[in-house]
Amino acid sequence: TCPVHHASNLRKLGVDMTDWDYVVALAGNPNTGKSTVFNALTGLRQHTGNWPGKTVTRAEGGFVYAESRYKIVDLPGTYSLLSTSLDEEVARDFILFGQPDVTIIVVDATRLERNLNLVLQILEITDRAVVCLNLMDEARRHGLAVDERRLARDLGVPVVPAAARYGEGIMDLLQAVNEVASGRTVCRPRRRSGGTAAFQAALKKLIGELEQAFPNLPNARWVALRLLDGDQRMAEAVRTGELGDLRERAVTLQAAPLEAKA
Repeated sequence: TCPVHHASNLRKLGVDMTDWDYVVALAGNPNTGKSTVFNALTGLRQHTGNWPGKTVTRAEGGFVYAESRYKIVDLPGTYSLLSTSLDEEVARDFILFGQPDVTIIVVDATRLERNLNLVLQILEITDRAVVCLNLMDEARRHGLAVDERRLARDLGVPVVPAAARYGEGIMDLLQAVNEVASGRTVCRPRRRSGGTAAFQAALKKLIGELEQAFPNLPNARWVALRLLDGDQRMAEAVRTGELGDLRERAVTLQAAPLEAKA
Protein backbone atom coordinates (compact mmCIF):
# COMPACT_ATOMS: atom_id res chain seq x y z
CA THR A 1 0.00 0.00 0.00
CA CYS A 2 1.31 3.45 -0.90
CA PRO A 3 1.93 5.93 1.93
CA VAL A 4 -0.78 8.56 2.35
CA HIS A 5 1.32 11.35 3.86
CA HIS A 6 1.49 14.71 2.07
CA ALA A 7 5.19 15.02 1.22
CA SER A 8 5.14 18.65 0.04
CA ASN A 9 3.20 19.83 3.09
CA LEU A 10 5.57 17.85 5.31
CA ARG A 11 8.49 19.72 3.75
CA LYS A 12 6.78 23.02 4.60
CA LEU A 13 6.47 21.72 8.14
CA GLY A 14 10.19 20.97 8.18
CA VAL A 15 9.98 17.18 7.79
CA ASP A 16 12.11 15.61 5.04
CA MET A 17 10.84 12.18 3.96
CA THR A 18 13.86 11.32 1.81
CA ASP A 19 14.90 7.73 2.61
CA TRP A 20 11.75 7.10 4.66
CA ASP A 21 8.65 5.11 3.67
CA TYR A 22 6.13 6.26 6.26
CA VAL A 23 5.72 9.10 8.73
CA VAL A 24 4.17 8.59 12.16
CA ALA A 25 2.92 11.38 14.42
CA LEU A 26 3.16 10.84 18.16
CA ALA A 27 0.48 12.76 20.06
CA GLY A 28 -0.83 12.81 23.61
CA ASN A 29 -1.58 14.79 26.74
CA PRO A 30 1.34 15.94 28.90
CA ASN A 31 2.46 13.40 31.54
CA THR A 32 1.25 10.32 29.67
CA GLY A 33 4.72 8.87 29.14
CA LYS A 34 4.76 10.01 25.52
CA SER A 35 8.50 10.74 25.56
CA THR A 36 9.15 7.29 27.00
CA VAL A 37 7.17 5.75 24.14
CA PHE A 38 9.17 7.87 21.68
CA ASN A 39 12.46 6.69 23.17
CA ALA A 40 11.32 3.07 23.20
CA LEU A 41 10.44 3.26 19.50
CA THR A 42 13.49 5.17 18.30
CA GLY A 43 16.34 4.30 20.66
CA LEU A 44 19.24 6.61 19.83
CA ARG A 45 18.00 7.32 16.30
CA GLN A 46 16.57 10.74 17.10
CA HIS A 47 17.36 14.45 17.03
CA THR A 48 15.69 17.67 18.15
CA GLY A 49 15.10 21.09 16.64
CA ASN A 50 12.37 23.71 16.31
CA TRP A 51 9.30 23.79 14.11
CA PRO A 52 9.81 26.21 11.18
CA GLY A 53 9.12 29.76 12.33
CA LYS A 54 8.12 28.57 15.81
CA THR A 55 9.73 28.47 19.22
CA VAL A 56 8.22 25.03 19.83
CA THR A 57 10.72 22.18 20.11
CA ARG A 58 10.33 19.17 17.84
CA ALA A 59 11.89 15.73 18.25
CA GLU A 60 12.25 13.35 15.31
CA GLY A 61 13.42 9.78 15.20
CA GLY A 62 13.07 6.63 13.20
CA PHE A 63 12.75 2.88 13.26
CA VAL A 64 12.61 0.00 10.82
CA TYR A 65 9.88 -2.62 11.09
CA ALA A 66 8.89 -5.34 8.61
CA GLU A 67 11.40 -3.93 6.11
CA SER A 68 9.67 -0.52 6.13
CA ARG A 69 11.38 2.68 7.28
CA TYR A 70 9.35 4.86 9.63
CA LYS A 71 10.06 8.45 10.57
CA ILE A 72 8.35 9.41 13.82
CA VAL A 73 7.64 13.01 14.82
CA ASP A 74 6.96 13.74 18.48
CA LEU A 75 4.26 16.42 18.61
CA PRO A 76 3.95 18.82 21.56
CA GLY A 77 2.00 17.40 24.48
CA THR A 78 -1.45 19.00 24.42
CA TYR A 79 -4.86 18.58 26.02
CA SER A 80 -6.72 19.53 22.83
CA LEU A 81 -6.33 20.66 19.22
CA LEU A 82 -8.43 23.79 19.60
CA SER A 83 -5.56 26.12 18.62
CA THR A 84 -5.62 28.18 21.80
CA SER A 85 -1.85 27.81 22.17
CA LEU A 86 1.16 27.50 19.89
CA ASP A 87 1.64 23.86 20.92
CA GLU A 88 -1.94 23.00 19.96
CA GLU A 89 -1.59 24.85 16.66
CA VAL A 90 1.57 22.90 15.78
CA ALA A 91 -0.03 19.55 16.63
CA ARG A 92 -3.21 20.39 14.72
CA ASP A 93 -1.38 21.56 11.60
CA PHE A 94 0.85 18.51 11.47
CA ILE A 95 -2.02 16.03 11.67
CA LEU A 96 -4.32 18.04 9.39
CA PHE A 97 -1.87 19.07 6.67
CA GLY A 98 1.00 16.60 7.00
CA GLN A 99 -1.52 13.74 6.87
CA PRO A 100 0.75 11.26 8.68
CA ASP A 101 0.41 7.64 7.67
CA VAL A 102 -0.34 6.79 11.30
CA THR A 103 -0.93 8.89 14.41
CA ILE A 104 -0.08 7.19 17.69
CA ILE A 105 -2.14 8.71 20.51
CA VAL A 106 -0.57 8.01 23.89
CA VAL A 107 -3.03 7.98 26.78
CA ASP A 108 -2.65 7.44 30.52
CA ALA A 109 -4.49 4.26 31.46
CA THR A 110 -5.06 5.64 34.97
CA ARG A 111 -6.74 8.81 33.66
CA LEU A 112 -8.52 7.45 30.62
CA GLU A 113 -11.61 9.64 30.68
CA ARG A 114 -9.56 12.84 30.87
CA ASN A 115 -7.35 11.70 27.95
CA LEU A 116 -10.19 10.70 25.62
CA ASN A 117 -10.96 14.32 24.74
CA LEU A 118 -7.77 14.59 22.67
CA VAL A 119 -8.28 11.10 21.22
CA LEU A 120 -11.73 12.00 19.91
CA GLN A 121 -10.49 15.31 18.48
CA ILE A 122 -7.69 13.56 16.59
CA LEU A 123 -10.09 10.92 15.28
CA GLU A 124 -12.19 13.74 13.83
CA ILE A 125 -9.18 14.67 11.67
CA THR A 126 -7.67 11.32 10.71
CA ASP A 127 -8.89 7.75 10.42
CA ARG A 128 -5.36 6.32 10.57
CA ALA A 129 -4.59 6.11 14.27
CA VAL A 130 -3.48 3.74 17.00
CA VAL A 131 -4.16 4.38 20.68
CA CYS A 132 -1.27 3.45 22.99
CA LEU A 133 -2.80 2.71 26.39
CA ASN A 134 0.33 3.55 28.38
CA LEU A 135 1.13 3.32 32.10
CA MET A 136 -0.70 0.00 32.40
CA ASP A 137 1.72 -0.89 35.22
CA GLU A 138 0.38 2.00 37.29
CA ALA A 139 -3.20 1.06 36.41
CA ARG A 140 -2.61 -2.46 37.70
CA ARG A 141 -0.98 -1.10 40.84
CA HIS A 142 -4.11 0.95 41.52
CA GLY A 143 -6.39 -2.00 40.81
CA LEU A 144 -7.75 -0.46 37.61
CA ALA A 145 -8.84 -2.73 34.77
CA VAL A 146 -9.24 -1.45 31.21
CA ASP A 147 -11.09 -3.47 28.58
CA GLU A 148 -8.91 -2.53 25.61
CA ARG A 149 -10.92 -4.66 23.18
CA ARG A 150 -14.13 -2.85 24.00
CA LEU A 151 -12.33 0.50 23.86
CA ALA A 152 -10.95 -0.38 20.41
CA ARG A 153 -14.43 -1.36 19.27
CA ASP A 154 -15.98 1.83 20.62
CA LEU A 155 -13.29 4.10 19.14
CA GLY A 156 -12.97 2.23 15.85
CA VAL A 157 -9.15 2.11 15.96
CA PRO A 158 -6.57 -0.32 17.40
CA VAL A 159 -5.78 0.03 21.11
CA VAL A 160 -2.49 -1.36 22.43
CA PRO A 161 -1.87 -1.70 26.20
CA ALA A 162 1.68 -0.75 27.18
CA ALA A 163 4.07 0.09 29.98
CA ALA A 164 6.70 1.80 27.86
CA ARG A 165 9.18 2.33 30.71
CA TYR A 166 9.54 -1.46 30.89
CA GLY A 167 9.28 -2.09 27.15
CA GLU A 168 5.91 -3.78 27.67
CA GLY A 169 3.63 -3.59 24.62
CA ILE A 170 6.17 -1.90 22.33
CA MET A 171 6.37 -4.81 19.86
CA ASP A 172 2.57 -4.95 19.74
CA LEU A 173 2.53 -1.19 19.11
CA LEU A 174 5.01 -1.56 16.23
CA GLN A 175 2.87 -4.28 14.70
CA ALA A 176 -0.33 -2.22 15.02
CA VAL A 177 1.36 0.83 13.44
CA ASN A 178 2.68 -1.29 10.58
CA GLU A 179 -0.73 -2.83 9.90
CA VAL A 180 -2.43 0.58 9.77
CA ALA A 181 0.33 2.13 7.64
CA SER A 182 0.29 -0.76 5.18
CA GLY A 183 -3.50 -0.80 4.95
CA ARG A 184 -3.92 -4.28 6.41
CA THR A 185 -5.90 -2.73 9.26
CA VAL A 186 -8.60 -0.29 8.18
CA CYS A 187 -9.71 2.08 10.94
CA ARG A 188 -13.32 3.21 11.17
CA PRO A 189 -13.36 5.81 13.93
CA ARG A 190 -16.62 6.79 15.56
CA ARG A 191 -17.38 10.42 14.83
CA ARG A 192 -20.07 12.66 16.19
CA SER A 193 -23.14 12.88 14.00
CA GLY A 194 -25.60 14.42 16.45
CA GLY A 195 -27.14 17.85 16.45
CA THR A 196 -30.37 19.23 15.12
CA ALA A 197 -31.43 19.16 11.50
CA ALA A 198 -30.48 22.84 11.33
CA PHE A 199 -26.98 22.03 12.58
CA GLN A 200 -26.53 19.21 10.07
CA ALA A 201 -27.72 21.50 7.26
CA ALA A 202 -25.29 24.23 8.36
CA LEU A 203 -22.48 21.67 8.52
CA LYS A 204 -23.21 20.34 5.04
CA LYS A 205 -23.39 23.85 3.57
CA LEU A 206 -20.14 24.93 5.20
CA ILE A 207 -18.32 21.78 4.07
CA GLY A 208 -19.39 22.55 0.50
CA GLU A 209 -18.14 26.14 0.74
CA LEU A 210 -14.81 25.02 2.16
CA GLU A 211 -14.30 22.36 -0.49
CA GLN A 212 -15.05 24.88 -3.22
CA ALA A 213 -12.77 27.55 -1.77
CA PHE A 214 -9.96 25.17 -0.74
CA PRO A 215 -9.91 22.21 -3.16
CA ASN A 216 -6.82 20.75 -1.47
CA LEU A 217 -8.08 21.02 2.10
CA PRO A 218 -7.47 17.56 3.64
CA ASN A 219 -10.48 17.43 5.98
CA ALA A 220 -13.14 20.04 5.27
CA ARG A 221 -15.55 18.36 7.70
CA TRP A 222 -13.25 18.88 10.68
CA VAL A 223 -12.54 22.50 9.75
CA ALA A 224 -16.28 23.08 9.35
CA LEU A 225 -16.95 21.60 12.79
CA ARG A 226 -14.33 23.89 14.31
CA LEU A 227 -15.95 26.91 12.66
CA LEU A 228 -19.40 25.86 13.86
CA ASP A 229 -17.98 25.51 17.37
CA GLY A 230 -16.96 29.16 17.17
CA ASP A 231 -13.21 28.56 16.88
CA GLN A 232 -12.03 32.09 16.11
CA ARG A 233 -8.45 30.94 15.54
CA MET A 234 -9.65 28.60 12.78
CA ALA A 235 -11.92 31.28 11.33
CA GLU A 236 -8.93 33.63 11.11
CA ALA A 237 -6.84 30.90 9.47
CA VAL A 238 -9.56 30.47 6.82
CA ARG A 239 -9.91 34.20 6.20
CA THR A 240 -6.17 34.75 5.79
CA GLY A 241 -5.55 31.60 3.76
CA GLU A 242 -3.22 30.31 6.45
CA LEU A 243 -4.54 26.78 6.10
CA GLY A 244 -1.46 25.37 4.46
CA ASP A 245 -1.38 28.16 1.85
CA LEU A 246 -4.31 26.38 0.24
CA ARG A 247 -6.34 29.44 -0.66
CA GLU A 248 -7.47 29.31 -4.29
CA ARG A 249 -9.62 32.42 -4.21
CA ALA A 250 -10.76 35.03 -1.73
CA VAL A 251 -13.51 33.74 0.51
CA THR A 252 -15.29 35.00 3.59
CA LEU A 253 -16.71 32.36 5.89
CA GLN A 254 -18.61 33.17 9.04
CA ALA A 255 -18.94 30.59 11.78
CA ALA A 256 -22.56 29.53 12.11
CA PRO A 257 -24.20 30.47 15.41
CA LEU A 258 -23.81 27.97 18.18
CA GLU A 259 -27.59 27.96 18.59
CA ALA A 260 -27.74 25.76 15.49
CA LYS A 261 -26.54 22.87 17.65
CA ALA A 262 -28.99 23.42 20.45
